[in-house]
Amino acid sequence: MTKFARIAIVAGLGAMTAACGSGGFLNRDRPDEFAVQRQAPLVVPPDFNLVPPAPGSPRPSEGTASEQALDALFGGPAPRSSVETSVLDRAGTAVPGIRSAVGDPQTATVAKGSVTRDIIAAPEGDGASAVAVIPS
Repeated sequence: MTKFARIAIVAGLGAMTAACGSGGFLNRDRPDEFAVQRQAPLVVPPDFNLVPPAPGSPRPSEGTASEQALDALFGGPAPRSSVETSVLDRAGTAVPGIRSAVGDPQTATVAKGSVTRDIIAAPEGDGASAVAVIPS
């Protein structure tokens, strides 16, 4: 490395180090970042009859999570179309205990084959002892 290159590197490093300092020959007047904006005076709200909300109750402006989801997806509740109304009328009303009757042994199911039966009947585990067999 030449003598000129060494002097240039040292001078460059010195200039970069001097730029980091706030005093010295590069000192200049800077605005105070905390005094840039005027602080508004504190004002007491005019209504002192506000009732604090009940713990756990939703905020009146927010609504429930399902209402927020409907608003985000569809832009709020919309009237049903004639096709949707027709499908719902044909479906009728569900039996109140339908969810408990699904697991009833009298419920008719579709036979999915022996592979599905074997998968469902397999013992629980982490799969470390699993073996794949490819029939020829």
